[in-house]
Amino acid sequence: MNLKDIIAISGEPGLFRFIAQGKNAIIVEHLETKKRSSAYSSAKVSSLEEISIFTDKEDMPLSKVFDLIFEKEKGGPSIDSKSEVNKLKSYFEVVLPEYAKEKVYPSDIKKMIQWYNILQKLNLLLPDEPEKNPEKKPVAEKKKRKASTKPKA
Repeated sequence: MNLKDIIAISGEPGLFRFIAQGKNAIIVEHLETKKRSSAYSSAKVSSLEEISIFTDKEDMPLSKVFDLIFEKEKGGPSIDSKSEVNKLKSYFEVVLPEYAKEKVYPSDIKKMIQWYNILQKLNLLLPDEPEKNPEKKPVAEKKKRKASTKPKA
């Protein structure tokens, strides 16, 4: 899942897309309303790409958690993020059984499910496509060709 340029701003509802860097702020666009605004340097901005979830082994990137939810729901919406805390915890335990229960709070689970549902509704939960590496000729070959095209003195 590619979460590049998708951010959350503390105190602001929903998710935003990074548009541009200004002098004292960044320009963002709300994913649902498409309204553009500025997020100043005093705002706490978090890129979803950099968020990880504590597990018993090692931290898991949020994109992988979204992949697990996507697989479980077969691409559909997840449980309602406003469900009871116990329902949210048991749902998340099915999705990611090895999550660190003492470190991941119910508010974190609620936020992740809310974000997943926003991205799913907007069809932004597309799996990563493997990068295609165009065939590159070795540097030595390029130099040989350049050397051979020079006129002889």
